[in-house]
Order: sequence, then structure tokens, then C-alpha cells
Amino acid sequence: MIIFKLCSIALITAVCALILKSQKSDLVPLILCAGGILLVLCGFDYFAESVEFIKNFSQQTNIDKSVIKLIVKVVGVGYLIELTSSSVKDLGFGSLADKLLLCGKIIIFVMSIPVLNALFDVILKLIKLT
Repeated sequence: MIIFKLCSIALITAVCALILKSQKSDLVPLILCAGGILLVLCGFDYFAESVEFIKNFSQQTNIDKSVIKLIVKVVGVGYLIELTSSSVKDLGFGSLADKLLLCGKIIIFVMSIPVLNALFDVILKLIKLT
């Protein structure tokens, strides 16, 4: 049911932006930002339910909590960079949005190195068991 809520917010925002585009075009970016903020807030409610699953999963599998935290941070950085980049692009600054995406990819790569190291350790332990 969350998908209907998200789609409704997006459609209402788009219709309001289209109506205001011809009359008060300077308000369109504000309407789009407000709609985007509402969408993100609704998405966070849905995400909060998933956190409990991730906690239970990490406890059952004995995966190091620091690895789980790092994976969640990497995913969060990816979403935040994508959201910000899209918002900046909507405001008409496409080149700045592209540079933000590049920087975000570099940050994600650097942040994921400890996860790759943990994966390498798990593989080594599995090889030693056989």
C-alpha cells in the first residue's frame, strides 16, 4: 500500500507543478522540492520496518555488526547522493549533478573497501575449513 501513497504524492506534485508552470514558474522548483521531501519522508517510514529485519538477520548469521552498519551506510550514501543529484538536476544544474554523482561513486568505492576485506576474510576461512 505504500506504493499507492508514493505514486499519489508524485502525481499530485506533478499536476501542481504543471498548473503553476504557466502561471508562476518561479514556484515550480519549490513545489517539486516539497513533493520530493514528502516522498523521502514516506520512504523512511517504510525503511524503518526493514531495520528490524536487518538486526535479526545479523544476529542469526553472526555477521559482524560493523560490516552491517557499513553496508547500510554505503546504501544510504548512494540514495542520498542520487536524491540530491536529481534535485540539483531538476533545478537546472545538470553539470553540478553529474559531478556530485561522480564524487558519490568515489565515496562509495572507498567506503566499500572494508566490506571487501571482510568478504575476503570469510572466503579465506571457508578455504581453510575444506
